[in-house]
Amino acid sequence: MKATRVFQLTTLALVLVSVVQVGWWLLDQHTYTLEKVRAERRAYADEARAAQALLEAGVPAARVQSMLPQLALQGGRAQLAPQVDARLRGEERSRYRQYAWEGSFFLLALGLCIAVIARALRAEARVRAEQDSFLALVSHQFKTPLASLQLSLETLALRTPPPEQARVLTERMLADLARMELMVTQILESARLERGRVEFRTEALPLAPAVARVLAQLEERAQRAQVRISADVPPGLFVACDPLALDVVLRNVLENALAALAPVGSGQVTLHARALVGEVELAVKDTGVGFAPADQGRLFERFSRLRAGTKDDYYGTGLGLFIVRRLMELAQGHVSAHSEGPGCGARFVLTWPAAGAPAA
Repeated sequence: MKATRVFQLTTLALVLVSVVQVGWWLLDQHTYTLEKVRAERRAYADEARAAQALLEAGVPAARVQSMLPQLALQGGRAQLAPQVDARLRGEERSRYRQYAWEGSFFLLALGLCIAVIARALRAEARVRAEQDSFLALVSHQFKTPLASLQLSLETLALRTPPPEQARVLTERMLADLARMELMVTQILESARLERGRVEFRTEALPLAPAVARVLAQLEERAQRAQVRISADVPPGLFVACDPLALDVVLRNVLENALAALAPVGSGQVTLHARALVGEVELAVKDTGVGFAPADQGRLFERFSRLRAGTKDDYYGTGLGLFIVRRLMELAQGHVSAHSEGPGCGARFVLTWPAAGAPAA
């Protein structure tokens, strides 16, 4: 077990012990206050009996009053003075209030400590589970192209294939290398974003050419997957963003859409952009597997992957949408995701601050 987890569990145990101790202290102080007040009342009761005996023995009331000023002599009888009785009751209530406030403060502080530690433990357990799942996925994602590369290289090593077959093998190896490069790039980008080691340079960028550039990069992949992509991005829309960040965001969102369509086998991706008040919005809608509405809040978390339909299999690396969210935050924009449920497709909405066209 890691030292951090041992420390958290030990601290949680100590805090729980402290809660019990504070509870016992409150009970003990209450009992002590009650006993003290009772003891004072018993002492005053003894004085009252002594004063009554003196009065019955013929001692003048004035002399008895001077000897025992805490008592009141009325009608030949001695009893506790009203102001003394009020003082005793006031002291009792004051001590109860003091203990209640102090005890409540300590219990609240300890309760907050317990909540913070428990939340940290739950978050750590969730992150560890996601990391384990991510590592298993990365291992599988790397193993598949590596096996394909090995098979292609072994084929080339055994014999010299015809030019057409050699071209197919070469294209397959290049695709496998591109797949592994993308995986490594996403891991490195997510690490830099998590640590804040990113240089962000905001410029006025035209959205239509950026979308067209990314679509051209993914056109061949979309054709192989039998995915139709249509884009409606009017010219003249400029966004305030970093050039590299804009390409990364568009590429990751579109690759996520293609990945969502992979379990289906085919489908359609639609892009639609429009100008808002001070903002530019780009909606990317796919007809893929979708996701449960309850998972909407977790889509953009690191190592979080989407469930493919209603089965137990997942798709995605758990990094692409995390990178999108962080880059959109750096651009002072935002991203949101919507789906009616598994099998109903998904719609991702990207919103950047609008920028004026740069001077020629």
